[in-house]
Amino acid sequence: MTGTSAALTPPADAIPPVRHPDAPAPGELLGAHYEHCFGCGGGQPHGLHLEARAGEGVTVTAEFTVTPDHQGAPGLAHGGVLATALDETLGSLNWLLRVIAVTGRLETDFVRPVPVGTVLHLEAAVTAVRGRKIYSTAVGRIGGPEGPVAVRAEALFIEVKVDHFIDNGRPEEIQAAMSDPDQVRRARAFEVNP
Repeated sequence: MTGTSAALTPPADAIPPVRHPDAPAPGELLGAHYEHCFGCGGGQPHGLHLEARAGEGVTVTAEFTVTPDHQGAPGLAHGGVLATALDETLGSLNWLLRVIAVTGRLETDFVRPVPVGTVLHLEAAVTAVRGRKIYSTAVGRIGGPEGPVAVRAEALFIEVKVDHFIDNGRPEEIQAAMSDPDQVRRARAFEVNP
């Protein structure tokens, strides 16, 4: 990153992240945390449909294909869509810590254009934790894990209670999610707020 703000630099007393013992196994597909999430949900026809997998330690990998619905300039991915993909991937890390967290700050570097039709491969890792603050980084590469770097990000997530969503979300969606008879889907709906 160039010009990273001090807010994204872990303080000296931050500790290394610890993967939760009940976290998904390395290689396991994490799945959508919420069907209507623009980043990972299948219920968004023009969403990213990003698929994240647990990695070793507190890391994830993810991929999404840039479609014509994601373009900004003709034939190129919109920068906001790329930032969303990074944010979604970074947010998926919290599933490995088994905490509910929201994005506090996200800084993104756009290194090269990403053409429509590209598969963007993303890798993210938690670098440090201090209290409720979770520091993480991500990189997106064109075509696969060895492809050229297209985007990079550093982020700060803040651990919250489920009340954050209940108190701030639209009541219709909150009630629908809380009424889901599938206990796992009900819990996962409130895991991440990009």
